[in-house]
Amino acid sequence: MTTTLATGAEGLDIRWADGTTGSLPYIWLRDTDPSGFHPQTGERTFDLTAVPLDIAPAHAEIAGNDLLLTWQDADAPSRFDLDWIKANRPGIARHDPADIPLHPWRAELGAGGVPRHDAAAIAGTDRGLADWLADTKRFGLSIVTGLADTTEAGVAIARRVGHLRETNFGLTFEVMSKPDPNNLAYTADALPLHTDLTNQDLPPGYQFLHCLANEAQGGGSTFCDGLAVARDLRDRDPEAFRILSTVTVPFRFHDRDTDIRSRKAVITLDDAGEISEVCFNAHLADILDLDPAVMGSFYRAYQLFMRMTRDPAYGIALRLSGGEMVVFDNRRVMHGREAFDPSTGFRHLHGCYVDRGEWDSRIRVLAR
Repeated sequence: MTTTLATGAEGLDIRWADGTTGSLPYIWLRDTDPSGFHPQTGERTFDLTAVPLDIAPAHAEIAGNDLLLTWQDADAPSRFDLDWIKANRPGIARHDPADIPLHPWRAELGAGGVPRHDAAAIAGTDRGLADWLADTKRFGLSIVTGLADTTEAGVAIARRVGHLRETNFGLTFEVMSKPDPNNLAYTADALPLHTDLTNQDLPPGYQFLHCLANEAQGGGSTFCDGLAVARDLRDRDPEAFRILSTVTVPFRFHDRDTDIRSRKAVITLDDAGEISEVCFNAHLADILDLDPAVMGSFYRAYQLFMRMTRDPAYGIALRLSGGEMVVFDNRRVMHGREAFDPSTGFRHLHGCYVDRGEWDSRIRVLAR
């Protein structure tokens, strides 16, 4: 059986030898002509406004493993590799190596189930880097071990992924108890589970917290997979899930130098209706300004979600040691901290962020 071609008024129908079929609109073929992309940068140079939307080729044929289309407005025919057309035909999502299936986890994961990767392997080999990137994306959480006792050691691992994300707290930040704090992280108080910087227009993606010292009594780290909580909420109370995924609430951070505000839903869905993000920080939530008619329903859903994050069925606790760095998806995994006593020892974490786009980009480049 050979590949066959049928022409219609608005597009082509192709049937490949293995039975795969594809419908290719003419305007899509004209817009996707390989000659309409810059040969070095790969960016599209074709001007869509230069052709009518009802364009049709003067001639279409299959020549060997190519589809050839002759256009009246073009000096040369468009030439498409049939295997490329098959892989990228309309209606089929383009393959993405960064599209790694996510593994929602609950308390049974335990501290021992968190993926651990050696810093030397991540820093020294592409295979080590790729394995760590995939594991961290799959679970939303990992621990890097064997780091040197310097602030730069953790940052160097982050830079293996991509550019650091700068915020109003700087390119990097120190998590320790200090006088006159402008954030609860800079106190010795307990921190309930949350995601960072929900007040930002785009909250940072992956967070890196390198433990340089953890000698004080208390100060254990806590984590909860927001993906698991949101999925269970959808099954348990669909109406609460609907409210938290459609009603946006205000978030705000302000100090002497900044006043950064944004509105977000607690749960964000992607185009397929799947959970893509959790945005939860009760401390940065601004004065709730919802219509009184929906206020009661929102508070019921919000309180239920908050209670679920505190349910022992979801959370895990671990104590970082010097030379370890926890890395997690800040737009999925909530993190917190037990209170600690600064008089009993020093606790110092050094942190930074790398956005999700940088993370996925590195996965794709390594997969080439």
